[in-house]
Amino acid sequence: MNRLEFQGLADERLSDAEALLRSGRYACAYYVSGYTIECALKACISRRTQRDDFPPKEAAKYYVHDLSRLLEFAGLEDAFAQNGSLDPAFRANWGVVKDWSEEARYQSAGEREAREILAAITDPDHGVLQWLRKNW
Repeated sequence: MNRLEFQGLADERLSDAEALLRSGRYACAYYVSGYTIECALKACISRRTQRDDFPPKEAAKYYVHDLSRLLEFAGLEDAFAQNGSLDPAFRANWGVVKDWSEEARYQSAGEREAREILAAITDPDHGVLQWLRKNW
């Protein structure tokens, strides 16, 4: 996959999560919300390659669902920390998002959790996705 495909997937997963939330499918909305950020981070990783391709399967370390590790692989930790120190609301939003894991598929998130993660992702001034879009 390449950077543009991951960007498109991030937007699709966000739309999916919002639709699930509107339908009252809170656990699924929460789960899919995390994939929005995972895809955005993988777009950032892809940007670092010469052809904007995601690293090949042999680079197994990139094939994880850990958002904090993906942030590191994207080479954005320093910029992220700097932005977080200047913007407490952004730092708080990351605090909500970073706790997501693929294991959420086995957990039952409620409406509050689903709304909270989507708000942290989509906040127009301090959202995690907004920041990642500047770096993908």
